[in-house]
Amino acid sequence: MDAIKSHSGYRFGPVVEWLIAAAFLSATVAVGSLIVQALRTPSAAAPPAQSSPALVTTLPAAIPARAVSVPVLPFVDGKEVRIGETASVVAARLGRAAESGRQEVDRGSLGERLTRFYEYAGARFILVFEPFERNGEPRVAAIYLP
Repeated sequence: MDAIKSHSGYRFGPVVEWLIAAAFLSATVAVGSLIVQALRTPSAAAPPAQSSPALVTTLPAAIPARAVSVPVLPFVDGKEVRIGETASVVAARLGRAAESGRQEVDRGSLGERLTRFYEYAGARFILVFEPFERNGEPRVAAIYLP
């Protein structure tokens, strides 16, 4: 009688277990695809040099031939200079004593372009200031290490 009873009633236990396993598998695949998608899209933490327009289309004549362009210039004292910062912010952060006195002015795409030479915290570097918009305040458009 017990044999007839166990065969006549359907057992749903294995079916439910398979459904739960399928749900977990599909959730894992969905989370994995979201992670891959997030890794493929550019993040908001991209350097400002890539997010701001490339304003220095021609190299100023004052820049040495083997100079290297960098988007950020950190110093040993914790200060730094970034592309996009205004000339007044750079002057306040580094002080006027950092300027070596040499500067050149030429014509940029949106106005006057100023190339200044600096020496600060043992580092020599060149900043190119140019407005990012018509009649705008000059901003760091390029940083060069000679």
